[in-house]
Amino acid sequence: MLSLWFLFLSGPILPRRNFIETTPSSLFIGNFFGGGGPSKQTNFNEVSSRKLGSSDIEVSGIALGTQRWVSDDFNAPNEEECFRLMDTAYEAGVRTIDTAEQYPIPSSPQNPEGKAEEVIGKWMKSRAIDRKSMTIISKITGATNISPRSIEKDLDGSLLRLGTDYLDVYMLHWPQRYQPQSNWGQSLQYRREGEYRRRCSFHELVATMDKMVKEGKLRGWGTCNDSAYGLTKMAVIADDLGAVGPCAFQGDYSLLDRKSDENGVLEACSPYNENIGFMGYNILAGGMLTGKYTNRNLSGGGLRGRMDTKGWGGTLYRYQSDAAKRAIDEYSKLAKENGMGLGELSVRWALQRSGVSTLLIGHSNVEQLKEQLAWTNKGAALTEDLLWDIDRVHMKHRNPIWSNENVPRDWFGTGLIGEPIP
Repeated sequence: MLSLWFLFLSGPILPRRNFIETTPSSLFIGNFFGGGGPSKQTNFNEVSSRKLGSSDIEVSGIALGTQRWVSDDFNAPNEEECFRLMDTAYEAGVRTIDTAEQYPIPSSPQNPEGKAEEVIGKWMKSRAIDRKSMTIISKITGATNISPRSIEKDLDGSLLRLGTDYLDVYMLHWPQRYQPQSNWGQSLQYRREGEYRRRCSFHELVATMDKMVKEGKLRGWGTCNDSAYGLTKMAVIADDLGAVGPCAFQGDYSLLDRKSDENGVLEACSPYNENIGFMGYNILAGGMLTGKYTNRNLSGGGLRGRMDTKGWGGTLYRYQSDAAKRAIDEYSKLAKENGMGLGELSVRWALQRSGVSTLLIGHSNVEQLKEQLAWTNKGAALTEDLLWDIDRVHMKHRNPIWSNENVPRDWFGTGLIGEPIP
């Protein structure tokens, strides 16, 4: 039986969309069985660029995430610090920036939505940056905001704020339809009563994005916080229409959140299926995987980060579940045993995952960025033994962000941030 199985594996499996197979067969077989990243690889430079799916768009192994830039968070980077972050990243070879028309979050009249894009535009202009040297990603606000007209209108607004005549990638911030995980709620259950009338069908969405590409306003497009169903539907319709299909997917991804490995998203993204680049965000789980929250007691009564705030940090409670904290403790021990910090382990693990194109990482200051650049430039991959130890912890605490041990009986199906549960 075993010989027949490997005969099947060696059969004529044809990659999709002009993908050129460069992966050694031993790695392919390991990944086929659900293994992690390129465990046989011994050296790499993760700042270097990678192709985004089947497109010719290049992204850095790590990218600048800008959700909190110039926001109302107590430790958010101001415009001057954002310039320093971009200067440092550019000099280090990180040429990918992810933003959105809705950033900063949290916003205010003093720091309105769209300001993060404006800051990026100011920096590119002041530094006379060669636009072709950068990969700029932005997003349109999701749900009922999405329509053919709003895609064109909102895109024009982003281009104006960024001071450019095209985007490399334009994404739906969340789907144009009801999808239970689109805003990271604690429910995996699809509730038909949650469905709403869409202002944009899948066909209209694909046709409008294709039009924007052909007009030269976009190089590529994609979706965030969606499902394997939504991603595949878009890709298949694009094929049927002869249109430009999605080249990118953004999703929550970390040691605490590996759902994309297991819910079909990374299967859909595979070069042998739709060949779409995967961009992971919240790699450090809102800061929980930096190790700074391991000490339960605040030092001198001060705030360690947004997780200690009652504002936006409260929406990230999924990373603070009892199950997540137990997993974090075990990952921390593994990191220490292997001579590194928890943050370094978390980032280097994610970079080695075979399905990941780039990691979108946010920073409060330049020192954090420099530290992460040092991690990614160490050259040596995590060992197979360490990757297996990480997987063993995962098997004990499988996607712990979905766990909640503190649901009172009188909540009647509502979670901490108002989301329906279970």
